[in-house]
Amino acid sequence: MVVEGAKVDIRKSNISEIRHSDIDDIIAIKNIYSQPSCYSGTLQHPFPSLQRWQKRLSDLPENFHSLVAIIDGVVAGQIGMEVMSNPRRKHVANIGMAVDEKYQGLGVGEALVKAMVELAHNWLAIRRIELEVYTDNHAAIALYKRNGFIIEGEARDYAFRGGEYVDAFIMANVKES
Repeated sequence: MVVEGAKVDIRKSNISEIRHSDIDDIIAIKNIYSQPSCYSGTLQHPFPSLQRWQKRLSDLPENFHSLVAIIDGVVAGQIGMEVMSNPRRKHVANIGMAVDEKYQGLGVGEALVKAMVELAHNWLAIRRIELEVYTDNHAAIALYKRNGFIIEGEARDYAFRGGEYVDAFIMANVKES
C-alpha cells in the first residue's frame, strides 16, 4: 500500500490506513495521550486538555508532520515529527509517538515508524531522525532498533515521571549517503 507517497506494507496487521492526521482526529489523539502508558512513556502530562491538543494540531507549522494509523475506522496511534528549522540542522528531525493501549503489540508502532522514516528520508531530504526514549521502555527501544535507530548516548535524569527522575536514551536513524 502506498501511504502519503511512501511505501509501507500494512497487510500483515489490521491497519487499514496510515495518513496525515486531520482536525477530526484531535479528540482521538488527545484520548490516546491521556492513557497512562502513553503519557508516562512520553513528555505528556496526565489529564491533557482538549483545547491544548486543538491548538497543537489544528494549525500545524510547515515543519511538523503528524501521521495516524487507522484500524476499523479508529485512530490506533499517532506519530509526530518536527523538522528542525535552523538552517544548519534542516537535515534533522525529531519524532515522538504513542499507540492506544488497546492496539499495543499489534504492529501499529512499527507501521507508524516505518511510514515516518520513509517520509523523512525519501521525501523530505531528512538525513538524521532523532528521538528520546526512556531507558526502561524496552519494547520501544527494540522497535526503534528494528527500524535502524541506534543508541548514541544516555541522558541522566532526563525527565520527571511518576514522582522521580528517569533516564532516557538518545537514539538516531542516520541515512547513509
